[in-house]
Amino acid sequence: MSLGKQAKSLTKAQVEAVLGHLAKTRHPIRNRLIFLLSIRAGLRAREIALLTWSMVTDAEGKIGHTIALQDEVSKGRSGRVVPIHSQLRAALIEWHDIQHPVSNSRIIRTERSKQTSPQAIVNMFARWYEQIGFDGCSSHSGRRTFITNAARKISLVGGSLRDVQMLAGHTSLRVTQRYIDTDQDAQRKIVEMI
Repeated sequence: MSLGKQAKSLTKAQVEAVLGHLAKTRHPIRNRLIFLLSIRAGLRAREIALLTWSMVTDAEGKIGHTIALQDEVSKGRSGRVVPIHSQLRAALIEWHDIQHPVSNSRIIRTERSKQTSPQAIVNMFARWYEQIGFDGCSSHSGRRTFITNAARKISLVGGSLRDVQMLAGHTSLRVTQRYIDTDQDAQRKIVEMI
């Protein structure tokens, strides 16, 4: 993906603006969950569309603490285990309580169907960003934001870029690095520390 074609990352203020916008939509709980699966777990549109309850629940059928993303719903062999952010977990619990699903059913549904397509997820993101006026944002913006934020903070918890690569489900660290936005202010600060 060339630099000009990459989806833009979102700032904290933009994330809050999207969440505020989604609260006013026709399906606010579902739409918020879709957005959080992108921004807090780094999932692709395909992964969001194909995610099942069995991938996020424990043996008792309650929302667990990890997403066990299977290869068949991911891109290639990029299945992985992603810890569930507390904000995302709360949204999953709320949606689960509304849906009362069976374990292998899809998490994201529409009014007319018990599932949705990856293209429908892509279209939802495009519509939301257009309505808010965020040019250059797409269904990949949340994923790119997740990966960039993880890369910036991973050393604070003793991790490395390899851990970010695993969370992203990339086979190559080079691919992960293409997702990470640079920060000129951080570059200036680190040079001053040297």
